Amino acid sequence: MIAVPYVTALTTYFSYGLLFVFGQIRDLFRKILDWFRSNNLQGYAPICLGFEDFYKRRLYLRIQDCFGRPISSAPDAWLDVIERNSNDNNKTLKRTSNISRCLNLGSYNYLGFAASDEYCTPRVIESLKKFSPSTCSSRADGGTIMMHNELEKYVANFVGKPAAIVFGMGYVTNSAILPVLISKGGLIISDSLNHSSIVNGARGSGATIRVFQHNTPSHLEEVLREQIAEGQPRTHRPWKKIIVVVEGIYSMEGDLCKLPEIIAICKKYKAYSYLDEAHSIGAVGKTGRGVCELLGVDPADVDILMGTFTKSFGSCGGYIAGSKELIQYLKHTSPAHLYATSMSPPAVQQIISAIKVILGEDGSCRGAQKLAQIRENSNFFRSELQSMGFEVLGDNDSPVMPIMLYNPGKIPAFSRECLKQNVAVVMSAFPATPLLLARARICISASHTKEDLIKGLEVISRVGDLVGIKYFPAQPKEQQQEEKTSKLD
Repeated sequence: MIAVPYVTALTTYFSYGLLFVFGQIRDLFRKILDWFRSNNLQGYAPICLGFEDFYKRRLYLRIQDCFGRPISSAPDAWLDVIERNSNDNNKTLKRTSNISRCLNLGSYNYLGFAASDEYCTPRVIESLKKFSPSTCSSRADGGTIMMHNELEKYVANFVGKPAAIVFGMGYVTNSAILPVLISKGGLIISDSLNHSSIVNGARGSGATIRVFQHNTPSHLEEVLREQIAEGQPRTHRPWKKIIVVVEGIYSMEGDLCKLPEIIAICKKYKAYSYLDEAHSIGAVGKTGRGVCELLGVDPADVDILMGTFTKSFGSCGGYIAGSKELIQYLKHTSPAHLYATSMSPPAVQQIISAIKVILGEDGSCRGAQKLAQIRENSNFFRSELQSMGFEVLGDNDSPVMPIMLYNPGKIPAFSRECLKQNVAVVMSAFPATPLLLARARICISASHTKEDLIKGLEVISRVGDLVGIKYFPAQPKEQQQEEKTSKLD
């Protein structure tokens, strides 16, 4: 759990309270003006009620220029950000013809495959010529090509499972698969900070949902023991099945799952384990095989492995890996497989080529170099931020490192100042995070050079001093310089 400093919490609540009060006053005047204008909806209720729309109108629009910034280049170590301006107090943003070349500290391009690659790109272009941009059909109809089956074999081999199935969208992989795996009479026990796709998938399943404290195996065991003893609501019959759902690397926290302890508890209470490796597969582990490899867990001990191709592999889509019986069942029952258009052939080829590079099957050692580079870059950047006095979440080896901002006024200040100095960062605030816990989420790539990282650190340090988000005392400059020299050597 994040311990929010008392003064910081007080000022953050005050800031949100002030925005809320002024927003309500403006809404009151808006209602009066609308009454005089006689806006008649002719019997229809407003499609967006005032309270539902309040956050967007009175809080989000003030800072919407910090989100959804359009780009006009590949999301490599550096990217082109299209500048926007507004003539109506940020209610609408208009793109300009001006472009800023910025250091990219926001994309999930962990291994650098999102940009043109000497091995992947020619093969992707060739697949586009041979097939087409789309299969125009679902996998169950005429949308399965040879490369889909090849990709599933590569994925199963890569993650250490007997079989795998792939889908065209990472979010759907969770939200559409969980309702197939479990339904009414079942129990889902989910980490409190699991991704939205898991939350929506669990809700759509009809199963009973219980939550355990983030990354706390002892509380998971407590919840499991209590729910097994109580059984189903009202009837108290035994649960039909129990699935424990966790993530490998939590996308908003940057910390690693305590997988060995959680798997031991699942085995003890005969609960199935479901591991989402969206941010960890390809990014951590000696050979890029995710948190199972990093933490020394046998993939056979995890019942269901899920991951996406949108981060480390520079493509799109997701996968489920498990037993042959499970995968065959999903192929016959999953709506995402039966009805959705299958993955684009060029996207499939990109993933296959990226896996080959990681495994060294391209005839080079670039895959091993990328994995070593992402680990080195992540640990260097994290330690430097911490030594400067920033509050940085997450664990070593994780390429995701949130910098805590807390106060809503610091969200646009930090984002805009970084952009002015040609550093592109991603902001995460309510409702994506709890109200008090706004943050800037830094994502590091293997394509970043040491010069890129030092440039980013210098800018973030200057902006941090300006905005006032260095919540801890910084290390003496002499000590910082010594550590930086040793790391660079």
